Amino acid sequence: MITPEHANCPRAGFLRRLGACCYDLLLAVAVYMLSGAIGFGIFTLVVNSGLISMGEHQHMADLLNQTPLFHNLYQAYLAIIIALFYSLFWSKGGQTLGMRAWRLKVQHPNGQTLSLVTAFARVVWSLLGIGNLWILLSADKLALQDKMTRSEVVVLSKEANQMRNWHGA
Repeated sequence: MITPEHANCPRAGFLRRLGACCYDLLLAVAVYMLSGAIGFGIFTLVVNSGLISMGEHQHMADLLNQTPLFHNLYQAYLAIIIALFYSLFWSKGGQTLGMRAWRLKVQHPNGQTLSLVTAFARVVWSLLGIGNLWILLSADKLALQDKMTRSEVVVLSKEANQMRNWHGA
């Protein structure tokens, strides 16, 4: 979806992005915890069904954390869930809840919303938020993930920051 009225909005600076990141971190931690509980529950069901042996481990958590295969799969699952959390928000309406509170929107320079693939690439290139440090070295207020995905984070006016940014709203 192209939103041409957002194409000329000013780009967001480092501190505003940092504020939105702090808000989003609270929600991301909640998603991480819920996903972790669901993943651990599924792992417990699989072990209790006999498909995976407890071996010498006394506790389910020990089996999960001390077996490299299970541990790595579990961590990959959690990382993918968090990446999808951000990707879905960015591809659906260009904003996470933290970005909405700080009136920020991620988009292509023409105002077009990111595709799910581009949003996922943006998560990868953000390097856990470290990519935002690039803004401090860049006069054009573009972070590493902005440059690599040909996107930008803009500051919306109060009027433009309405729910109509979301598809289907």
